[in-house]
Amino acid sequence: MATLQSLDPNTPMFAQFKEKTGPIVLANTFFVPEERTESFLALFRRQAEFMKAQPGFVSLQMHKGTAGSRLLMNVAIWESTEALAKALGNPEFQRMAAEFSDDVVSYPHIFRQIDA
Repeated sequence: MATLQSLDPNTPMFAQFKEKTGPIVLANTFFVPEERTESFLALFRRQAEFMKAQPGFVSLQMHKGTAGSRLLMNVAIWESTEALAKALGNPEFQRMAAEFSDDVVSYPHIFRQIDA
């Protein structure tokens, strides 16, 4: 299973689900060793198909760092923190998540839009 790290040490990922809000953006940056990129993306695509069928899912995009970067970033929009939490807690999603290699590091964080 991928290693989860917090971008903001004061607000770990699972603590963010306490705030009932929406719509939200899940930005999840992954460090993926070069030799794992193809297998990571294949598994991610399976997860994405599962998530797209979940209630409250809005959209998803995957991005790859430039210039040889080993970073990939998933940006997913959900109707609410509750919908995302339910999808992440689904046993089928959990089985897929357990398939990620231990040397993949995930930095997930939930955001909500603010006026600029």
